[in-house]
Amino acid sequence: MTEATAVRTYLQFVEHRLAADGCATRLEQWHGTSVLVGRRADFRLKWAATKLHLFTAVAAVPEVTVPAIESFTWQVLDYARANKGGLPVGLQTGLAAFPVLVSERVDPAATAWAQEQQRNRFACFARPVVVDMSKGHVGFYRDTPTLGRVYASHMLDKGTRYFQK
Repeated sequence: MTEATAVRTYLQFVEHRLAADGCATRLEQWHGTSVLVGRRADFRLKWAATKLHLFTAVAAVPEVTVPAIESFTWQVLDYARANKGGLPVGLQTGLAAFPVLVSERVDPAATAWAQEQQRNRFACFARPVVVDMSKGHVGFYRDTPTLGRVYASHMLDKGTRYFQK
């Protein structure tokens, strides 16, 4: 299987997993790059009666570096905030995102950056995901953060469901 075929197959796998979990999916162009965007919202009383809007944005890139995943993370959070709709974040509604970069060439520092912590803004957080196709490794934060603690098991479940083969 060629690199391009392996990456395409992985993107189709993620799209199928998102759709199977009830996410609305679509393909968009962001600065000349095709991005698979998935979206869903969940309400739980145990989350202090809040609704969590979850956005997943997946892009195949030639190489994943720390600056690439960091920039993509903030871009995805900005996109999610602009496209969430409904009540403003923080008013019984939260926003979470999985910014996902997929490549055959991954700087190990980028994987470490994604795994070290959840990235936060007011009532918004992201768990960046780095998929190293050459090693078959998916790296993302799997611990329980202080901020957004109530959503931790939900995010771990979704991350494992969407990105692990």
